[in-house]
Amino acid sequence: MVKLKGEKKRMADDLQLYIPNQEDGWFYIQMMSDPETMAYNAPWFPPDGCIPEPESEWLNLQKNWIGKEPQRFYAFLQRKSDGVFVGDVNYHDNPKQNWCDMGIVIYAPERGKGYGKQGLRLLMDRAFRSGHVSRLHNDFETTRDAAYRLHKSAGFRETDTLDGCVQLEITREEYLQNNRFLKQ
Repeated sequence: MVKLKGEKKRMADDLQLYIPNQEDGWFYIQMMSDPETMAYNAPWFPPDGCIPEPESEWLNLQKNWIGKEPQRFYAFLQRKSDGVFVGDVNYHDNPKQNWCDMGIVIYAPERGKGYGKQGLRLLMDRAFRSGHVSRLHNDFETTRDAAYRLHKSAGFRETDTLDGCVQLEITREEYLQNNRFLKQ
């Protein structure tokens, strides 16, 4: 199958945030149990990065994250065209640092389709347009080139490198200035 030049953009623009219900937990469990998706997590959960007992983690997520804005936000990334889940995003308040830490995971079979960029933009838009988040922060190993390029292309600034992890952040003002032509 030959991809048309605009096909990747169209696919990436096809995402929306979806607040999962209890019965949607199968997707979270599937992602957290997939070694290819979770490989980045291997230093903390050897050998393959998969989350142990993802079923109980899903219950914890339901109880402590979903519906807990503005302190915590969690959503799946869902394709509008067919309802398929392709990843998840989150942010949570870090009062000791005066920012919100954030995360994004794209399910391995869905990578390379532009969903990371669109998912990060959806998360940033949700965080900054809510009025509750003034700064988003993420950190990850310096070896994760794709994650680094994704964050930089979305407007994040590198603020430091600590213990082999790059520190990146963006403020509400920076995001709104960079996206001033988007719908208000």
